[in-house]
Amino acid sequence: MASRPARSSVRRAVRRDPQAALPELLRAAARVRRNAHAPYSNFLVGAAVLAGGEVFVGANVENSSFPLGVCAERSAVSAAVSAGHARIDAVAIVGGALRPVPPCGGCRQVLSEFCARDVPVVYATPDGEKIETTLADLLPQAFSNADLKATGAPKPPSRLKRIS
Repeated sequence: MASRPARSSVRRAVRRDPQAALPELLRAAARVRRNAHAPYSNFLVGAAVLAGGEVFVGANVENSSFPLGVCAERSAVSAAVSAGHARIDAVAIVGGALRPVPPCGGCRQVLSEFCARDVPVVYATPDGEKIETTLADLLPQAFSNADLKATGAPKPPSRLKRIS
């Protein structure tokens, strides 16, 4: 019998304190992990981000053309950005089995685009073993728009515009 799929995209608004929201984010990440499409690696990952007081979730989606897969963290960030948010206040990831597995390098870079350096990040196993850290600890010298400014590249938009 198939399990009931977890909802994707948006959860209800939660407390604004990012640290206090981490337990709810972990629960949301654990729920959406069940929706992961990982037939090649069997490595299921769920992620949840807090943005504007709302929780946005994502699961990893593998593809037979391996480079086209999407990580859970990037999926959750995309859901938040698609809803009009340009800032992420907290991140939770559930994946792995033997140990909590942090976000890959690409996801760390994507998170750095939308998170302040002190944003709390928690990553955990499905059994609840967890590690709490910050984005700055995960990616201490992130490439950023400041690096682009040094080359004279155009300034990125200051905020997203919602299309009606």
